[in-house]
Amino acid sequence: MLITLKFWKWVTPKNVSFVILMLHFCVVFGQQKVIVIDPGHGGKDTGAIGTNTIREKDVTLRIAKEIIRLNKIFLNNKFDMYSTRYKDTLISLSDRSRLAKSLKADVFVSLHCNASNNSVKGMDVYVHNINDEEVLIKKSIGMGLSILEESTQKLGFKKRGVKFSNFQVLRENITSRPAILVEMGFVTDRDEADYFLKPKNIKAMALAILMGLYNYLNTGL
Repeated sequence: MLITLKFWKWVTPKNVSFVILMLHFCVVFGQQKVIVIDPGHGGKDTGAIGTNTIREKDVTLRIAKEIIRLNKIFLNNKFDMYSTRYKDTLISLSDRSRLAKSLKADVFVSLHCNASNNSVKGMDVYVHNINDEEVLIKKSIGMGLSILEESTQKLGFKKRGVKFSNFQVLRENITSRPAILVEMGFVTDRDEADYFLKPKNIKAMALAILMGLYNYLNTGL
């Protein structure tokens, strides 16, 4: 069963200590970490089309915007956070990586939704596997696991684990920073496609990713 933000807010023990957590966050971070959020696809590139006609490009953009909004509301902009696109436009893969380079980003997180002809559901994270960048690969895996833990435990998505791929945005970032590509569920699965139709669930996923990043940056970078 997939869980909404409202349910999570009231049942998790973490809501009791949230203020303490944020105060600790302010002390730990002497300077802002630069995060680039990359909502996949855009413009004429719709990405995957869900069973309910929901489009991957719309889901990724909504969640990216919400992550940035929650960073401002909950964390008082403690992360210096940017998006590779802020509206429904097609940005080249190379330009997405160039933005991270120009901003000297500490981490790069690309958001996507998965699709399959088979009956498959759940979340997974991809990292690039290059022997020359073993340290950054390990950091990428750590960041991916942190986001998966937060998302699957709080929201009820099946955890499909961390996998390796030669995706261009990973290949072009991994030599300089930890980089991951998050597959936030299968829009070809009825339950997961319907999940993203509700604004409260967009907020829930965004908060899970944001807190996964917080947990990682607070301990792993």
